[in-house]
Amino acid sequence: MKRLTLAAIALALLAPAATAAQQQRSYDYFAPQREMIQRGVQAILQCNGLFTGERTLEQVFEQELAYLRDPVGTAEGGDYVVDWERKAVAIGEPGAIPTMRAAFREGIGCVIMSPEQTFDDIDDLPILTTPPPDGDPEGAAWPDGDLVMSSPLPRGVDPVALRAASDWTFDRESPEQVTLSLIVLYDGEIIHERYAPGINMFTKTRTWSTAKSIASTLIGMLVDEGKLALDEPLPFDWLPENAGSAETDPRREITLRHALNMSSGLYPVDSWGMEYATGSGFSYWAGESSVHGARNRSLMQEPGTFWDYENYDTLLGVYAMKKAIGDPQAYLEFPRERLLDKIGMRNTLLSTDRFGDFIMSSQVYTTARDLARFGLLYAQNGMWKDERLISEEWIDFVRTPAPATSETGNFYGGQFWLVPDDRTDVPKGAYSTAGNRGQFVVIVPSHDVVIVRRGLDYGRQGFDRWDMTREVLKAFEPVAANP
Repeated sequence: MKRLTLAAIALALLAPAATAAQQQRSYDYFAPQREMIQRGVQAILQCNGLFTGERTLEQVFEQELAYLRDPVGTAEGGDYVVDWERKAVAIGEPGAIPTMRAAFREGIGCVIMSPEQTFDDIDDLPILTTPPPDGDPEGAAWPDGDLVMSSPLPRGVDPVALRAASDWTFDRESPEQVTLSLIVLYDGEIIHERYAPGINMFTKTRTWSTAKSIASTLIGMLVDEGKLALDEPLPFDWLPENAGSAETDPRREITLRHALNMSSGLYPVDSWGMEYATGSGFSYWAGESSVHGARNRSLMQEPGTFWDYENYDTLLGVYAMKKAIGDPQAYLEFPRERLLDKIGMRNTLLSTDRFGDFIMSSQVYTTARDLARFGLLYAQNGMWKDERLISEEWIDFVRTPAPATSETGNFYGGQFWLVPDDRTDVPKGAYSTAGNRGQFVVIVPSHDVVIVRRGLDYGRQGFDRWDMTREVLKAFEPVAANP
């Protein structure tokens, strides 16, 4: 009897350990959210592909939706609706996972709607009816217009090396890397322009996070005017309503510099495998407020000490821009008035959430030429014609490594990417925008070169902009000491 008791005791002691050893965190509790967001991703990409990029349904499914794991339907049809008259799409049959809808709005592009909204709510979505600037871009010379005269390559540019770099960019060994366009500027002029079949100079595609550099530029204009300051706390009322005592909240120490350096120290919601389950995914793809999500995060690190790539850090800067401008309509018109119309970016749409707040961390649709104009503004040190649009001090800021990257390669500045310390094959003074699926604008001051590459990469992607820069620069000689 005693033996049985001891055996029973032994089994009782061992059983919990064995049971615990079998337990794993394998269940995806966010699966329903991922499925809803997946539908929302398709809604935005399909809507913008059709009505902003003016591509065919076949092109949209072949390229815009290629990186989705399981898109709803095919170009031949499926559980989606395209309302051609209202320029809207609905993805998925109603059920446990809601139908997600997006609608094109004049001057803004497609806006994602919340799960409970229907096409009857489209007229309540934001709209921007500001007329286009005067003049005919087709008859105006580059860069203000689209007229590019055919001329020999400038002296010192190797045509064989330039063509080889172009082929390197388009003829990828990886089938996941799909180059749509390549533009090379030298001394402000287009010396190479190439498009994939079905793409031309008017094709608008999503910038993804290249939009962050556009946001930084607009924010910098307000800093130049003294309406915002890099090293002062973000606007006092950015803190969420549940912050309690704002005067003693440690998040009050977060400055605009911290946010633009991706070093706010706030809780990460867009990384560590949660990109399409929580965080900015709700405002990008599910109709949530981009401002609400950006503000409602707790402090995890001392501001300025930890680098973490977060869409919401950019959107905090955009919110600061909105507060500095004050008037909601003036805020909507500001990008057109102060940047896009000034430099001829006529084919660029900056989209908002359904509340009228710019999702300028990703949701911008534009052409390769418009991005070339944007890069040219920086190559010209912030000048356009005889007008200074951004200060030299702001350009210095965006090109200065974020302090929190000092031990990991000094690869990031103020919403622009920098040549990391371990790269010795491209000039250290080069800097770049970067967006998902291969959206790059590379500025190389030492060679007076701007390179624009647009892609619709999918899968693991992996197109390396610095490798591309190395290949393109083989055609050039440096024109000046690297500033």
